Amino acid sequence: MTKQAIDVRELAERKRAGTQHSRDEIDALVNGYSHGHIDDEAFTLWLRAVMAAGMTIEETAWLTDAMAHSGTTISWARAIGTIVDKHSTGGVGDAVSLIAVPLAAACGVKVAKLSGRGLGHTGGTLDKLECIPGLTTSLSIEAFKAQVAEVGCAIVSASESLAPADKKMYALRHRTQTVASIPLIAASILSKKIAGGAPYLVIDVKAGRCAFMQTVEAARELADTILQVGARLGRTITVLVTDMDSPLASSVGDALELDEALRVLQGHDEGRLCDAALAVAEAMLAIRHAEQPQVEPRYVAVLRHALRDGTAYERFAAMVQAQGGNLVAFERPVDPEIAIKAPESGLVTSVDGRTIGEAVVAAQSAEKSARAGIRLYKREGEAVKKGEVLMGVFGNQAQALGERVRAAVRIGKFAPQARPVVLARLHANPM
Repeated sequence: MTKQAIDVRELAERKRAGTQHSRDEIDALVNGYSHGHIDDEAFTLWLRAVMAAGMTIEETAWLTDAMAHSGTTISWARAIGTIVDKHSTGGVGDAVSLIAVPLAAACGVKVAKLSGRGLGHTGGTLDKLECIPGLTTSLSIEAFKAQVAEVGCAIVSASESLAPADKKMYALRHRTQTVASIPLIAASILSKKIAGGAPYLVIDVKAGRCAFMQTVEAARELADTILQVGARLGRTITVLVTDMDSPLASSVGDALELDEALRVLQGHDEGRLCDAALAVAEAMLAIRHAEQPQVEPRYVAVLRHALRDGTAYERFAAMVQAQGGNLVAFERPVDPEIAIKAPESGLVTSVDGRTIGEAVVAAQSAEKSARAGIRLYKREGEAVKKGEVLMGVFGNQAQALGERVRAAVRIGKFAPQARPVVLARLHANPM
């Protein structure tokens, strides 16, 4: 074992014993691993020690900063207007970014959105957006900044040069089952946002059975950590904790979710997806002035008007065109291949979104097509009659997909208590 690995082992033992690292030690860990001077085995020892003992907010901020500055960083110092970036921890049917980004831009905010791909049982914003023929999400930093200035928004992939330490650490964490650590999750999320340079951040932490944070308590703990770390690193930050106990959209699957997002942008859908998108867009409009987190009715009214009068959709179309996409050529899904009907009458008591999400991701992978998916025609709490359609199944392997999700919508006598879309709002100014 190398001397460097021995040093990492010592740091891991000290961390496991509850000792706080210094900033120099954290810098050495991140730089050593990202440059290949620390091997996977040694670094995994340290990750597992963090899993066991945790990290202080100060340590987490140092870790985030070191990861953010492991590669290129973007500066918006000369940008005109309020530059905001937005992130969601993800969940089933989370198409919020496709709506909230152009919606906020239509109302005067400059949204510089660095986004990601699907992970586990959830779809990714980039995967959904790339259902539009010709659209690219791979832009140079110069092109990214120019589009934000001219169009008002962009949704792009984070380049390999942004926070490369996070990418390498993230891959190792998944291989070694060292994902479920609040400090490590917070550092991973924020390192890319700090590298992206936006001075204002809106973070959407999902809570519930369809999310990665399955309880409100865990989601709130992550939200508090993100809030404190972001403020320590000089960002004005708003964190929303939002409900993801069942699929947020009525559609699950890349093309279907894009289609539903377009319906919201065109003012045709007022469901929970729309409510969540309005909450996130409202936070982006209010963030410069929101010393205390609260709903600002004047912002919500402006946002709803932008949906009704078509300006939000026009801004989305302009963003698509700027990124080379042909929105007219997107074939919006219409009729499902098969329909799953209710075996009895009653009320929808639950929707197992995780099962649906996993089945759709598997179907899309098997088909090598974004068309595969599920559309829910009945949601939790709604009445259903025997023989009425519960779900529509799309894709070349609709029969197999339908069998996997057939029991995902449960019917009973009592409706569950509805949870609000937004469970908590937190805000902090730079420290």
